Amino acid sequence: MSKTAALRLGTRRSKLAMAQSGQVADALSRVTGRPVELVEITTYGDTSREHLAQIGGTGVFVAALREALHRGEVDLAVHSLKDLPTTQPEELALAAVPGREDPRDVMVARDGLKLTDLPRGARIGTGSPRRMAQLNAYARGHGLGIETIPIRGNVDTRIGYVRSGELDAVVLAAAGLSRLGRIDEVTDFLSVDTILPAPGQGALAIECAADNAELIALLGELDDPCTRVAVTAERSLLAALEAGCSAPVGALADHLPPLLAPLERGDPHADGQIVKEMRLRGVVGTTDGARTVQLSTTGPVPETDDQAVTLGRELATEMLAQGAAGLMGERAH
Repeated sequence: MSKTAALRLGTRRSKLAMAQSGQVADALSRVTGRPVELVEITTYGDTSREHLAQIGGTGVFVAALREALHRGEVDLAVHSLKDLPTTQPEELALAAVPGREDPRDVMVARDGLKLTDLPRGARIGTGSPRRMAQLNAYARGHGLGIETIPIRGNVDTRIGYVRSGELDAVVLAAAGLSRLGRIDEVTDFLSVDTILPAPGQGALAIECAADNAELIALLGELDDPCTRVAVTAERSLLAALEAGCSAPVGALADHLPPLLAPLERGDPHADGQIVKEMRLRGVVGTTDGARTVQLSTTGPVPETDDQAVTLGRELATEMLAQGAAGLMGERAH
């Protein structure tokens, strides 16, 4: 691999994919000193008009990018991590998981409305069974008579349903709107206590050939260890539930605020007394919101991928013991 040749970065063609891939390209250029060119690739998920749950959800935006890597047409590919199947192919390396954007879901509603302001009968658009399940569960718990409407399309299309009056609100990922420079259109940031995001939401995944040690080392400069252990725990939960990324599963691993031991102000050993913990929360529910299983666990921040995987598996085991499997509709194999 020439030290000066441009690195070819494979990306989906959507505005959002191009925006986030462009940000990765800029960061990669800064750390390597090499030019990075974007190679646009159309995926089945981009061209199909079917709902994601019908076309399998898992991997529909990923397969074409991975094929381009296999064929040597690109050197690396950037994915939204939540689109990535939980099983990693041996011939590809997940070389970097950069620092995560805001993982929350957000609402864009007419008249600046928040979730709590929505009138009875409000129509909320989303293509995600996970969002439907949690929105409907919230509505049931708070006496809101909302209707969730399945939609597809890019950010412009989805927000367009609200602007045209066809829908009262749509729910999207904060990270996507932020990367597009459109976060000011959000009318409500949905608390993770109300709606848990998709496993890996807000994070990107950078893949390359597993036998390209030089490139793996370069891409490693973009890796954020805190984000990696968090999303590894979330994706381990998803995998252990045997659920595809179109299943109604939410998960979030977050680092709890540091707890300071009661030390005198100015104690030189104070920094060493900070205790860090990670909390992993998971939820699965029927899309009508009638039944949900939601659990959490807290422990030391995992220091390795294996520890993060174990955390996810253990929580999944508890959720399955409480009947999670029967709520997912489809089990991916």
